[in-house]
Amino acid sequence: MGSASKDYNRLRYRKSDRSVYILKISTTNLTLRFIQALTMTSLYDISSASIDLDAIARISKPHTQLRLSEESQEAIRRCRSYLDEKLRDSGALFYGINTGFGSLCHIAISKDEIETLQSNLVQSHACGLGDEVPHEVVRLMLFLKIQSLSYGYSGVCLALVQRLVDFFNLGILPIVYEQGSLGASGDLAPLAHLSLPLLGLGEVAYQGKRRVASEVLNELHLAPLHLKSKEGLALLNGTQFSCAYGGWCLLKAQHLFKSANLCAALSIDAFDGLRAAFDERLHRIRPHAGQQLVAEAIRFWLKDSELSHREKAYIQDPYAFRCVPQVHGASWDAIDYVKRVVTTEMNSVTDNPNIFPETDDILSGGNFHAQPLALALDFLAIALAELGSISERRTFQLIAGNRELPGFLVQNPGLNSGLMIPQYTAASIVSQNKQLCTPASVDSIVSSNGQEDHVSMAANAATKAYRVVNNLERLLAIEFMTAAQALVFRRPAKTSPVLESILSAYRKRVTPLEEDRILRTDIQNTIAFLQELEMEAYF
Repeated sequence: MGSASKDYNRLRYRKSDRSVYILKISTTNLTLRFIQALTMTSLYDISSASIDLDAIARISKPHTQLRLSEESQEAIRRCRSYLDEKLRDSGALFYGINTGFGSLCHIAISKDEIETLQSNLVQSHACGLGDEVPHEVVRLMLFLKIQSLSYGYSGVCLALVQRLVDFFNLGILPIVYEQGSLGASGDLAPLAHLSLPLLGLGEVAYQGKRRVASEVLNELHLAPLHLKSKEGLALLNGTQFSCAYGGWCLLKAQHLFKSANLCAALSIDAFDGLRAAFDERLHRIRPHAGQQLVAEAIRFWLKDSELSHREKAYIQDPYAFRCVPQVHGASWDAIDYVKRVVTTEMNSVTDNPNIFPETDDILSGGNFHAQPLALALDFLAIALAELGSISERRTFQLIAGNRELPGFLVQNPGLNSGLMIPQYTAASIVSQNKQLCTPASVDSIVSSNGQEDHVSMAANAATKAYRVVNNLERLLAIEFMTAAQALVFRRPAKTSPVLESILSAYRKRVTPLEEDRILRTDIQNTIAFLQELEMEAYF
């Protein structure tokens, strides 16, 4: 977070990335057209180096391409070679490699059926239902699965991991469905749908169209893979569905948190609020990190505000304004905790069993159990819902006819309803968020005939958090639109120079409300405006 003295001219709008990177081609399966397209890409090397949210942000950019490092290729080869030798020379049973799955783990599989076992697994587990997983989340799923398999503890062939890289680089995004994972034994159904196109089965999104996977593979001269021992299990075990949602939600949450502070500052001035509640001395004596961060942000946004510094007729503000540092700050502390959990998960191996060639061990454990993610994603949803809840209260206060503002912030009320119904919409969304924040992680249900007797429900926590994130974005847009309209009635007094510059840009998108019009368009334009606003210099 930058200090209040930072140059607010650094606030800017995102433009299309025109950067050009020249790179070496490391895969043999790319078409000439694709190779030509790579001249506009940024290259990311898959390795054992720790990944963080900055890496996820980079991966999320549409022109980023992946390449397996020599280190990762060697780790994959070494592990696979060990597994092949073990199966050739040992008569021992290894879960999911030469046995059945789940409660069928006691059934041995003959050597000549081991590969059929893996193909059967992928097909039988592709039972996903519900809405399609957004493409940006599927893209992250591919990346996280590649990363996990590349550590060299999963026993897959290099060709399998390379094909996943090719899918990512070529923009072949499997059609995955939201429902079907219990968040234990891995995100089985979603990851099965992610894996089907490797076998030439299922459907994919490619070049903006939903298509049969086999047709796309044939068009690109990519032969369907025949899974080797352990490979189907390695693909389906893992938390990459829940973790991808977690990474996406965190990236959005970080931006929305900054937007929430901006909206609060704008509302404080629009409400003619007091500055005392943001004094650095108050927050020094209750030094929660998030609280101090938010107070500093509000001081920055209101620096040199004429409205903020003028004499007030009030001695206190409602909590929705006065307690912004305490409420927003607590949410930031929660986001920071979730970030640590998700980052750890992104750097983990979460399939089963895991193979340790250096100690001659194949160990069956429970790294696929997503309890850490389930708890964290429930917490994230609650934290973000609170940002939306207090935002709606500020919206309500601004339209309520308080502090010399007209009711519903419109001239000639009665004939005009003004901003009456956007607050209704905000109230509806806040209520929905409350329902979505019922924790998924406190639930469990017995599955697989009792073998899997405690599950995390992380996938449900993840998809609920995704909805809360999108709802928060809408709530903040309604608040921003409302505060901007309220400031019309404070003229000629002005807010801070930095907020005035933002309002000036905003008014090119959304003009002041003088009489009733269709407000959905204004809200949608406000959402887009806040999405494009970059605030990295101040946080």
